[in-house]
Amino acid sequence: MHHIRTKLAGRAARAAWLLRAALAVGGAALVGGCNTDRPITGAPDVPYDYRLRHPISIVEKDHTLRVFIGVNRGSLTPAQRAEVLGFAQSWRDEATGGVIIDLPVGTANERSSAAAVQEIRSILAASGVPPQSMVVRGYHVTPRTLAPVRISYPHMAAQAGPCGLWPEDIGPSLNRDYNENQPPWNYGCATQRNLAAMVANPADLVQPRAETPAYTMRRTTVLEHYRAGQSTGTTYQNSTISSGRISNIGQ
Repeated sequence: MHHIRTKLAGRAARAAWLLRAALAVGGAALVGGCNTDRPITGAPDVPYDYRLRHPISIVEKDHTLRVFIGVNRGSLTPAQRAEVLGFAQSWRDEATGGVIIDLPVGTANERSSAAAVQEIRSILAASGVPPQSMVVRGYHVTPRTLAPVRISYPHMAAQAGPCGLWPEDIGPSLNRDYNENQPPWNYGCATQRNLAAMVANPADLVQPRAETPAYTMRRTTVLEHYRAGQSTGTTYQNSTISSGRISNIGQ
């Protein structure tokens, strides 16, 4: 009987020791959970701001003009001359390099395209493009294809995207973004992409432009009126005001 009591007492002591160990481990886990230096489990790995998810970047792209030359023509049409002239104007305004002219090789319009390239080079040179900045090179395509003469130059451009990516289900799910009513990944991408496509000068997205000089003639007139104690506002003639009124016909 004494042996049985001793065995039961030993089991009770062992159970008490296991209970104390479990309580110690649980307390350590609770203290560790309050430590704010550790990363929070389940934190979002992407920013919620669409401008950070889909940033607009400044890159260098090619501005290309395609000129289709007929097999038996060999010269530019009046509309094509105007296009090449406008291309030269844009080169002066935004180009970051020279002009590359790609001439189709092995096609039916190869000879006529080569003749048209001479006219294209003359228009570009007359518009201010240095001859040493123009390079003509050939490219091969399918012989039966009416390949165009491609004129291109590099320039700075803004871009964003690509859009249309849905890495997660936006419907009811156990995702944290759905439970917290956060915007989906693709939200705001189209707006950023359209803004990048519409901006005239990509540098405006990074820094403001320098101020232009003031209109000296108007500033002098305003200062003279101010010194004389007169009104500095713009005055209009009666004829100018009357010309903007609605006609009295039909009244």
